[in-house]
Amino acid sequence: MSSHTEYLWFNTAKEREIINITSDVSAVVGRSKVKEGFCLVSAMHITSGIWVNDEESGLKEDVMEWLERLAPAGDYRHHRTGETNGDAHLKRTLINHQAVLPITEGKLDLGPWEQVFYMEFDGQRRKRVIVKVLGE
Repeated sequence: MSSHTEYLWFNTAKEREIINITSDVSAVVGRSKVKEGFCLVSAMHITSGIWVNDEESGLKEDVMEWLERLAPAGDYRHHRTGETNGDAHLKRTLINHQAVLPITEGKLDLGPWEQVFYMEFDGQRRKRVIVKVLGE
């Protein structure tokens, strides 16, 4: 078994943003030379997540509105530490911080409409994602 690791860096323009990283992840898989295996994509910050879904603007707006209803901006116990991003931590929990994706014949093996997204909930500063490829 072999492994290959790369990092994707982001500095989002907005506090909350969804970025399609499918082509970046696919490129990492290609450079890994792994033909059969798995690709872990993991947001390395506690206010961002990884989401696999359709590249459709209405859906992306819907998910952000849904997250805001479930974890609205407001006053959280976390803010007693001096932070103001309690809702961002909860939104990340709802989305999850990582995804494991299959690799078949040297390529990401996604469903017909599946894309990989980095979701930011407390942005406008430098953040990263680890892409770790394992297989043969």
